[in-house]
Amino acid sequence: MAAITAAPRKPAPPGILTHRAVRKLLILALAAAILAPIAATQWSGATWPSALTVDVSEPLGRASDWIIDNRDTHPLFLYFFGHVSNIVVIAVRAVYLALLAVGWAGVTAIGALVAWRVAGVRLAAGTAAAFLACGLLGMWVPTMQTLALMVVAVLASVAVGALLGLAAGLSDRMDRVLRPVLDTMQVLPAFAYLLPVVLVFGIGVPAAVLATVVYAAPPMARLTSLGLRGADKEVLEAVESLGTTARQRLLTARIPLARKELLLGVNQTIMMALSMAVIASVIGAGGLGDRVYQALASVDVGAALAAGIPIVLLAVVLDRVTGAAGERLGEAGKSPVTWLYALVVAAAVALAGRLAGFLDWPDGWELNIAEPVNRAVDWMTAHLYSGVPVVGGTADWAAHFTSWVLNPLRDGLQWLPWWSVLLIVAALAWLIGTWRTALTAVLAMAAIGVLGVWKPSLDTLSQVLAAVAVTLVIGFATGVAAARSDRVERLLRPVLDVFQTMPQFVYLIPVVALFGVGRAPAVAAAVVYALPAVVRITAQGLRQVDPAAMESARSLGATGGQQLRQVQLPLARPALLLAVNQGVVLVLAVVIIGGLVGGGALGYQVVFGLAQGDLATGLVAGAAIVCLGLMLDRVTQPTERRTTKKGA
Repeated sequence: MAAITAAPRKPAPPGILTHRAVRKLLILALAAAILAPIAATQWSGATWPSALTVDVSEPLGRASDWIIDNRDTHPLFLYFFGHVSNIVVIAVRAVYLALLAVGWAGVTAIGALVAWRVAGVRLAAGTAAAFLACGLLGMWVPTMQTLALMVVAVLASVAVGALLGLAAGLSDRMDRVLRPVLDTMQVLPAFAYLLPVVLVFGIGVPAAVLATVVYAAPPMARLTSLGLRGADKEVLEAVESLGTTARQRLLTARIPLARKELLLGVNQTIMMALSMAVIASVIGAGGLGDRVYQALASVDVGAALAAGIPIVLLAVVLDRVTGAAGERLGEAGKSPVTWLYALVVAAAVALAGRLAGFLDWPDGWELNIAEPVNRAVDWMTAHLYSGVPVVGGTADWAAHFTSWVLNPLRDGLQWLPWWSVLLIVAALAWLIGTWRTALTAVLAMAAIGVLGVWKPSLDTLSQVLAAVAVTLVIGFATGVAAARSDRVERLLRPVLDVFQTMPQFVYLIPVVALFGVGRAPAVAAAVVYALPAVVRITAQGLRQVDPAAMESARSLGATGGQQLRQVQLPLARPALLLAVNQGVVLVLAVVIIGGLVGGGALGYQVVFGLAQGDLATGLVAGAAIVCLGLMLDRVTQPTERRTTKKGA
């Protein structure tokens, strides 16, 4: 009996055309060959054709005028927005008066005892030291003002975010509806929506609180939805088998299983609310943010640092306390009796301080750091700004960076025909994703042209690309060093904490003092702001590489460099791509701040719209920044393709 053998398969024909990326590029080249001549004939010129723009200034101007004319008479403002404003004012004032009534000793004791209860003695000591430092810097009253505002804003943000997350976590339809809304809330620059909030509520605390809620609620919503959707299916099925209702399953199973995500949402909400402290001061929030903003106006680095340090201390303490509380969930904690003891001790300290007259921080206990800091800045400016032998001064660096990098990049982008920019965006997005990804990126970029801000958007894009390139070079190198050395990681952690929590306005002042006014200091500020996230994500991704893979490489005699290049970097690719994405998003977030120091382009237009009450200019520029963010997100984050296995 002859053996039956299957005929061998013919090997696929070798050639470059079999590569997926090459096929995509060929398709795009064919589309460009057909559409480009048509576009060049119908709409000649490099910039976006005026025939394809839509003027939205007139309807936005009419809306702004209607709000101003009816703010004091229309029932919507009198019986809804007016009541909301009154509730916010009453709540903030009540918290502020309560903090003042407890006094500095009572507030410090309560903070330290709460930190001890949830995180241990070490963090309790750090919390007490942080509050005492706020007083020593002469910022006790502004700190209490900011704390009162943040308490109300965080509670409102947590409530709104939890409700939205609950809806998205329990309903797929609501999740699809809310996702673009939350994306817009997070990407839209704060300055852009400060204007409509001010139009409705006027300058003051209500507008500041509500703007903070818009900015800080999305993380709570996302993490609430994530926690509810990620609940253990087996536990839910077991609870459902007991005949429980949907409400009972939510209260007894879903929410308890999502506790860690919920607490992480609270943590992120607190951090984002504190990051709004300075920006909200522009519309009357007061407190520490107002001190920082006033120092920016007078270019007083020492005063800005004295007000910025308490913001950093509050952010670090609240971050550590809520983070420790999340890590200890489910562990055997202290009994309720210890809570009672802690409350009794705190009340006793507060009462003793009140009886002893220790309500206000004593003036004689304050330290003036503004003068020595300003002297140090003056020395740096005098010795580093220009005239440094061999390397030149920081002003020379800024000028060279502008003339060698920023100007050619901006001029090159604005020289390209508008249709070629769309084609490049489509190619980049499609190469790392799907055709839907490419379509979204192209539509986002086209929307910028339709809004009539094509040239300033390309100017902003050039600054973002330059800042992202510098951030990634420094961030990847620093992240690799932190991942390969525990000592470097320990040294970097407090530095990254400070840079990540320090308000942008604070370090914007020394940047301007060293580099002058222009686009270069705007890029430098963006790099400083985005660098900590890139370093952290890179280091974490490299440290989480499978130890077995590393051990296998070492057993084969691979050197440290070979392990990094051939094992760690390839396996940490998702984390590195996330670092790129976060670098882009964070750099884009500082575009507005850069507009204050000569960055120009979209950032300046948003700030100008807020300063002049021009709703159209501010919102159009803000919408263009959102579109830029959406486009850059699509071209930096690969989209996973759905694959189907075919059976034989």
